[in-house]
Amino acid sequence: MAWDQLNFKEKLEANHQFPGDYMFKFIVPSEKKQALIDILPDGELVIKNSSSNRFMSITLNIVIESSDKVIEIYNKAYVIEGLIAI
Repeated sequence: MAWDQLNFKEKLEANHQFPGDYMFKFIVPSEKKQALIDILPDGELVIKNSSSNRFMSITLNIVIESSDKVIEIYNKAYVIEGLIAI
């Protein structure tokens, strides 16, 4: 996925204080759940099934060191087919 990482980093730093709390939220096909969980750092994880059980919502709340670490996690997640970051 092509995305403007520099613009995203500027917005992160303008709206968040690092180190600090950050929430990642993803929607992923159910069969890709473990692939996403495997790349996420340890933290408070909330997993919910969609009504059809075809997709899962995965929310991660963590204390993160920097905007660069946030971007690193998104870059790892974006290689998972069918993933949507919210």
